[in-house]
Amino acid sequence: MPSTIRPLILCGGAGTRLWPMSRDSLPKQFIPLTGELSSFQETMLRVADRDVFGWPIVVTSEAYRFEAERQLRAIEMDATLLLEPEPRDSGPAILAACLLAAEDEPDACVAVLASDHAIRDRGAFVRSLQSGLEAAMAGRIVTFGIAPTHPATGYGYIEAVAGPAGDALPVRRFVEKPDAATAARYIEEGYLWNSGNFLTMAATLVEEYQRMRPGDAGAVRQAVSDRTQDRGAILIDRTPYRQAEKLSIDYAVMERTGLASVVRSAWGWSDVGTFDALWDVSDRDGDDNVLHGDIQTLASRGCFVRSTGQMTSVVGANDLVVIVEPDAVLVVDRHRSGEVKMLVEDMKRRSVPQASAHSRVHRPWGWYEVRDLGADFQVKRIAVYPGGRLSLQKHRYRAEHWVVVTGTARVTIDETIRILRPNEHAEIPLGAVHRLENTGSSLLEIVEVQHGSYLGEDDIIRIEDIYNRIVPVQEAAE
Repeated sequence: MPSTIRPLILCGGAGTRLWPMSRDSLPKQFIPLTGELSSFQETMLRVADRDVFGWPIVVTSEAYRFEAERQLRAIEMDATLLLEPEPRDSGPAILAACLLAAEDEPDACVAVLASDHAIRDRGAFVRSLQSGLEAAMAGRIVTFGIAPTHPATGYGYIEAVAGPAGDALPVRRFVEKPDAATAARYIEEGYLWNSGNFLTMAATLVEEYQRMRPGDAGAVRQAVSDRTQDRGAILIDRTPYRQAEKLSIDYAVMERTGLASVVRSAWGWSDVGTFDALWDVSDRDGDDNVLHGDIQTLASRGCFVRSTGQMTSVVGANDLVVIVEPDAVLVVDRHRSGEVKMLVEDMKRRSVPQASAHSRVHRPWGWYEVRDLGADFQVKRIAVYPGGRLSLQKHRYRAEHWVVVTGTARVTIDETIRILRPNEHAEIPLGAVHRLENTGSSLLEIVEVQHGSYLGEDDIIRIEDIYNRIVPVQEAAE
């Protein structure tokens, strides 16, 4: 019998209902939503007690690898990163993690946990997992049903067989998101919200997936068997993995298995799937407003207003969501905020770049923002984390001019290495081999002015890169 529960943290969702805060380039699990930490960091801290939890496996995509690693370092935690070459929904991702966990420990008991949920009561969360442990060890797949606080239409529901409170009770059925009247009836009949988190023996989940979807299970098994490693992260092999059908774990296993049980739980839980849900779990002022940033309100109630820079004013509004980002503004009725996903889907069909990418682009070494763009020039703000080191590179069509704003820069230009401090600058001639590094202990920020006949992000000849990014990628500064 395992002495601890091994957490499997799912960290690959896009969170499009929280656009423009959450986008494909940096989804909601990596964004501080209710405090200073991201929900991914809060999830990791929730499973930090090594007396209860074993070594975590974080399942994410190659695109989010460096952000996940950076956020783990910030909270002084570590984990095994299992990287999907492309998203296949939660079914194949969970199966891959269970295969890896069972390989490490044949009788591993795993807690499959979302990285983007809010849980107020950490103690109740741990107690619920411990309540389900005996049933999981007996071969059940134990999900956690949340006692409803209102007739929510944004969650799936679980009907359990009647039994003592606190026990892992057999699941009679899972039901999809209902309308308001049906949700009210479900609450009267004792249904629970489906939290999407569950506890099971890794081998149990693997066996059920194999029994129900043998072709998909075989593809994922081969992809895990053919995995490679890169500086501590595990890369699932692309070719067999893409043969597995994109399916959620609910469709692949949970709604079809006869092994599902549920523990009734009260964690102060929310999936924070919409701005209405985010408003509900956030601290509010005397007018029931949630305000982040430089905000002014007058005669307004029940609003969620967030600005990342510009002063924003709201007058005479009720139940309104206003999100102000540098490149996008959203205004929506809070009670209809679930429809934001449809808006984003429409923008993606029309190839609107703001649908997927933030104006601030994150890289393993830091981030950059484009501040101005002309026919033959571009101005960027670049920030490099302590220890960050950009690629050693050159350009064919542009020269660059760097001015240090804060921090200390180590600059390589051909055979010359210089140290630059605030208000000092460097000229990078066209074709010169160059690199920017932050060898200090605080954030380095520079302003970069590019000038040339072509400013596309594919004008990069990479010579050396500590992050092992061999193929040139769309990147403003390497």
